[in-house]
This record gives sequence, C-alpha cells and structure tokens, in this order.
Amino acid sequence: MSGMDFANSPVVWIFASAIIVLVIFQAVKFLSLSKKAARDVGISETDIKRAVKTGSITAIGPSIGIIIVAVSLISLIGNPLTMMRIGVIGSAPIESMGAQLSAQSAGVTLAGEGFSPVIFNLVVWTLCIGGAGWMIFTFFATPYLSKIQTKLTAKPKGEYLMGIVASGAMIAVFGSLTGAEMIKGAPYIFTAIVAVISSLTFNYIANKKGINWLKEWSLGFSILISLIAVYFFI
Repeated sequence: MSGMDFANSPVVWIFASAIIVLVIFQAVKFLSLSKKAARDVGISETDIKRAVKTGSITAIGPSIGIIIVAVSLISLIGNPLTMMRIGVIGSAPIESMGAQLSAQSAGVTLAGEGFSPVIFNLVVWTLCIGGAGWMIFTFFATPYLSKIQTKLTAKPKGEYLMGIVASGAMIAVFGSLTGAEMIKGAPYIFTAIVAVISSLTFNYIANKKGINWLKEWSLGFSILISLIAVYFFI
C-alpha cells in the first residue's frame, strides 16, 4: 500500500471525521454560550442576530482562498487529512508548508516516489504537533487573560481602555498580514490600497446614511472591488 492509498483509507477517514464532528460541536456550543452571555449583559436579540450574520458574511471571503489552496493540498496528503487540518487550523498555506517540509526531511516528495505510509505518518505528526502550540497556550493562558480583563474593566475608564487594546490588537494583526503581502511588490500594494479605500468608503456611507447591512457586506465588497481593480489595471 502506498502512502496516498493509506492517506485515503477508511481508517483515516474515520479519525478525521471524528475530529471534524468535534470541531462542529465546539462551534455550535461556543455560539450558544456567546448568545447566552450577550443576553446576560443586555444585548438585544436584533443585535445578536446582526452580529452572527456579520460574522458569517465576513468568513466567506477568507474561506474562498483557503478552499482554493485546500484543493491543491488534497492531491498531496489526501482528502481526509486535508479536511481535518483545514477544519481545525484553517490555514492552508501553513499546512502545505508543514507537509512539504516533513516529507523533504525524509528525503521524499509529497505523493511522489517513496511516499509510504510511514512518511504519511510523519506528515500527520508534524502537522498535529506544529498546530498544538496555540491550543496549549490558549488552554493555559485564557483563565489568566480573563482575570486581567476583569480587573482592568473594574477600574475607571477600564472598558474604554479595553476597547483601545482590542482595536490596537486587530490593527496589528491585519496590518501584519497586509504588510507581509504588500512587500511582495506593486500589484499587492495596489490591491491593499484599493481594499482599504473601498472599506473606508463603504463604512463611511453606512454610518452617514444609517445603512446597517452595508457594514456587514463591506469586507466582501472591498475584497471583490480590489480583485477586479488589480485584474483590470495591473
């Protein structure tokens, strides 16, 4: 049996599907708990539904890129492992790089000659151990971070400060991701600028005219406009 035959075997499908079921259960449970917490702090049902809808729409754009890369990953590590890793981590480029590096360390290429079940096992362990760091950190750090948040919000203007910290963190994350792409060249810089201008414009119009649904779709529209712009002008 070759490595790819084993990668698509029923045994791998069973374990991969079990993990995906667990991920779906966690997502549903977290959504239920977040709704309950929102009601406890006085957030209306309308705002809760709007938040859920906004999150769902916002997730569409990034998911498209992941799906495209995942399709190419299937031919390298098989269907079930791709489904499992993308379902848990959600970063197709990282998973692809980890799989390639682990196979190369054994002197073979993914899905190529010498890709045996043993090499596939090496790939699985590499990806799982490599993605365990953030899970372990979250498990141990979350209680302490919650205590810090509680103490900070109890102080005068604490909630205001938490808002600044949260906004700064979001700007840092998206700025880092965008900056990493912009240094690749002019087309990437042009795409980022168009996307930023589009997003700011949509949000300005939405706030000025009171169009709430436009806020929810602003990210998707910005992605679409930037892609169209770079296609026709670069």
